[in-house]
Amino acid sequence: MTNVRKSRRQVRLSRALGIPLTPKAERAFEKRPYPPGEHGRSRRSTEKAYAIRLREKQRLKAQYMIREKQLHTAYKNAKKTAGLTGESMIEDLETRLDALVLRAGFARTILQARQAVTHRHILVDGKIVDRPSFRVKVGQTIQVKPKSQAMTPFQVAAAGAHRDVLPTLPGYLEVQLEKLTATLTRKPLRAEVPVTCEVNLVVEFYAR
Repeated sequence: MTNVRKSRRQVRLSRALGIPLTPKAERAFEKRPYPPGEHGRSRRSTEKAYAIRLREKQRLKAQYMIREKQLHTAYKNAKKTAGLTGESMIEDLETRLDALVLRAGFARTILQARQAVTHRHILVDGKIVDRPSFRVKVGQTIQVKPKSQAMTPFQVAAAGAHRDVLPTLPGYLEVQLEKLTATLTRKPLRAEVPVTCEVNLVVEFYAR
């Protein structure tokens, strides 16, 4: 799939889910903040409970760009932990390596963050990790590989060019952007994770 097709798909998905998934989708969403299709403007008012819960699940899945199996596994793991299942699920997803690469400002979108990981540009505690789903532990440091830091996309990131489209740096990350390094200093809390989702509805969807 070309980048243009991916971009169009993200715009359409953003409108369907009611949230902008990329900077480009955000601009398009501002113009047409309703689902695509002939009945897009009126569809939401007639949605039933199942459809609403399904959409929240799809929203969460799209923001982390993960598969259904991965999200369901996160839910099952969260059920085994103390505290609220939904909050635990998002807190766990937020420690994914690709998510933290994005939050740190090393990439502009979750897709770019994932590509940085899979193309072996990212180190965790000095070792290459090419799995986007890798869970970063508290105290671990992620870094753009020194040889990769000279590449234009990372030079742009180091200059802070992505900060205009990314949420405020969350408190659980300590970032030295000019050095393209970031450390997970503590576990993320749901309230500070920049994800748009009624997570209790996602839990209800899986618990049905």
